[in-house]
Amino acid sequence: MEVYLDNSATTRCFDEVAQLMTNIMCEDYGNPSSIHHKGVEAERYLRYARETLAGILKVNEKEIFFTSGGTESDNIALIGTAMANHRAGRHLITTQIEHPAIMKTMRYLEEQGFRVTYLPVDRQGRIRLDDLQNAIGRDTILVSIMHTNNEIGTIEPIAEAGDLIKRMNPKTVFHVDAVQGFGKFRIYPSRMKIDLLSVSAHKIHGPKGVGFLYINDKIKINPIIYGGGQQKGMRPGTENVPGIAGLAKAAELMYKHLDKDMERLYGLREMFIQGVSQIDHVKVNGCMGNESAAHIVSLSVRGVRSEVLLHALEDKGIYVSAGSACSARKPQPSETLKAIGIEKDLLDSTIRFSFSIFTTEDEIRYTVKALHEIIPTLRRYTRH
Repeated sequence: MEVYLDNSATTRCFDEVAQLMTNIMCEDYGNPSSIHHKGVEAERYLRYARETLAGILKVNEKEIFFTSGGTESDNIALIGTAMANHRAGRHLITTQIEHPAIMKTMRYLEEQGFRVTYLPVDRQGRIRLDDLQNAIGRDTILVSIMHTNNEIGTIEPIAEAGDLIKRMNPKTVFHVDAVQGFGKFRIYPSRMKIDLLSVSAHKIHGPKGVGFLYINDKIKINPIIYGGGQQKGMRPGTENVPGIAGLAKAAELMYKHLDKDMERLYGLREMFIQGVSQIDHVKVNGCMGNESAAHIVSLSVRGVRSEVLLHALEDKGIYVSAGSACSARKPQPSETLKAIGIEKDLLDSTIRFSFSIFTTEDEIRYTVKALHEIIPTLRRYTRH
C-alpha cells in the first residue's frame, strides 16, 4: 500500500487541472500579449483565472498578480513594500515561525538598513496580540504574519491582528503568507484588513511553479523585477498561461465543497491523533481542534531520530516529512520547533504528517498501525 502524507510539501494535481493544462499547452498555446486569435484565446484563460480567484477572495480582479509561486509572492510583498515606503519608516515586524521565504527576505532587508522585530509565539505556536501591539510604532511600515504554519499547522489570529494593526497605525501594510491556508479556509482580505496575500498552486492540487499575490490597490509597492510591462509592470514577463489556468481550476475545485471536505479532514486528523497518542512518549505539537489546520500533524517521538523514522515508514510505502520541504536537506534544527519551546532532545525527533482531500480512512489506519509497530522496534536499537 502506498500512502502519501507529505501534502504540505506538495500535492497531487487534480485530473481536471492536468487535462486543462495539457489542452492549453498543445492547443491554446498562444502568447496572451499577441493580438491575433491565438493570443486572445490565451488572454481568455488569464481573465478566467482572475475572475475565479478574485471571486474566492471577494476582491477586485485587478488586485490579482500571478507569480512563480509562494516564494516569489513573499519576496515581492516584502521587498516591494519596504522599498516603496522606506521614507515613512524602516521598521518591519514578522514572527519567529515564518517560512524561509519570509525569514531570509527579512534578513536581506536588515542588511539594507531596515529594522525587524521577530514576534515570539506561545507553546502552541500562536503570536500574542499584546506583543504585536507593543511592537507597532509610528515607523512600522509592514507586518508579515503567516496564516497557517507549515510545520505544526497552527492557525494565527489573522483577523484580530489585522484589526489591531490598522487601529495602531493605519498606514502599516499587512502581509499574510497564506500558502498553507488558502484552499483550506475562507480568507477575505478586505474583511480581515489584509493588504497583501501570498498563495502557491502546488499546495492545493495545482501545478508547481505558479502562484499569485493579492495586492490591495490602495497601498504603495514597487516591482522587484523589470521587463515587458505585463501585469501592469508589477510582475512582468510572459504569463505562464497553463500554470495560471491550472491554479484557478485547482482553487475552484478546492472551494467547491470546502466545508464538507474540511469536516472530513478534521475527522481524519482526530482519528490519527487518537491512534498515535496511545504510543508511549509520542507528543503532538501545536494547537488542537479548530485552532489548527485539518491537514497538518506534527509528532515528536522521543528516542527515535526523525530521519530514521521517516525511512522506516518509507519502507512500508508511507511518505512523510521531517519538517519544511524547503529546508529538509539542510541538517539544522527547525526554528519553529525551537520557537515553541520543544525540548532539545525532540528537535531531531519530529515528523510532519500532512493530509489532503485524497487521504482515506484506510490510509490513516494503515499509518497508525505501522507507527505502533515501528516506534517500539526503533527505540530498542537507540543508543542510550
